Amino acid sequence: MMKNGKHMRIVVAMSGGVDSSVTAALLKEEGHEVIGISMQVWDHSRFKGEESFGSCCSLDDIHDARRVAEQLDIPFYVVNFEEEFQRLVIDDFVAEYFRGRTPNPCVRCNQRVKFELLLRKCMELGADFLATGHYARIERDVSGVCRLLTGVDRGKDQSYFLFTLTQEQLSRTLFPLGGMTKGEVRRLAARFALRVAEKGESQEICFIPDNDYVRFLEEERGPGLLSGNIVDNRETVLGSHDGTYRYTVGQRKGLGIAHPHPLYVLRVDAERKEVIVGERAELASEGLTAGNINWIVAPSASPVETTCKIRYRHHPVHCRVEPLREGRAAVCFAEPEKSVTPGQAVVFYDGDVVLGGGWIE
Repeated sequence: MMKNGKHMRIVVAMSGGVDSSVTAALLKEEGHEVIGISMQVWDHSRFKGEESFGSCCSLDDIHDARRVAEQLDIPFYVVNFEEEFQRLVIDDFVAEYFRGRTPNPCVRCNQRVKFELLLRKCMELGADFLATGHYARIERDVSGVCRLLTGVDRGKDQSYFLFTLTQEQLSRTLFPLGGMTKGEVRRLAARFALRVAEKGESQEICFIPDNDYVRFLEEERGPGLLSGNIVDNRETVLGSHDGTYRYTVGQRKGLGIAHPHPLYVLRVDAERKEVIVGERAELASEGLTAGNINWIVAPSASPVETTCKIRYRHHPVHCRVEPLREGRAAVCFAEPEKSVTPGQAVVFYDGDVVLGGGWIE
């Protein structure tokens, strides 16, 4: 890709993983001026002594990114966003759980840190674009309107996490891997002889490396908060719990209740300190209400007949979206869906095109 027939200055967000490393190598091979940047977002000294993090953004990952940048002979910088990450992502994560919701910190990080703070830093460096290793695609028409599309590799598609992007942000962003499969990216890493070619992928939340979010929340706020009763839809008390933040919609394990039928968490009411449970059939919902809707492509009619995902690994289902006042929308499913979870994102699709999305209320 060239701009006005010239090679460009492109900042690559380098996480130390294979995807962002291949992104940098490809752009360098194309002849662009490539600058690598890693974000220091978390004080890993809090976990000093643990054998491994197994998550992104660790100090080891930053070292890997630096070594790849040296191998590619490109400038490399580390920007410290610890304070901003704490305020914009971690504090939001904790507050959402204590409001009885189940947050998605990866979307928040993309929205508030990577494509706001980091993108702004890139522009300060005189860059034409910020490139990342996301498995998604961007199409630009002759009028300059950008469309966000799913990644070709459906098993790796990350468009769900990017629904908050604006036209301005999309116009300044590149996703070079969006048209590739993970296998193709691994083979490119081997061809470039990148030291991270065989590196495994992160699975956990970066600031909870042991994946024990209950421990993390209790370290932030203290244990024993929001303890109360486990009840059914008729408000019959079935048991007790040690904190509403320990539960999420659809959860079955860990209820500690003797019952003739399996029970699942239907709702979490933090104000009343109640966890409401019921049988599997009671998990089904005909629709939802979402707030803070962002339309990447403004709908041409109302209501909108489209498809949506209500969690990352959810298969898109048919729905009708009715815009409401104050950036909200009512979503009605064609068929009832299980485990609609407040705090998660609902993302709207028209085939491969991401129309937008919002936060489930």
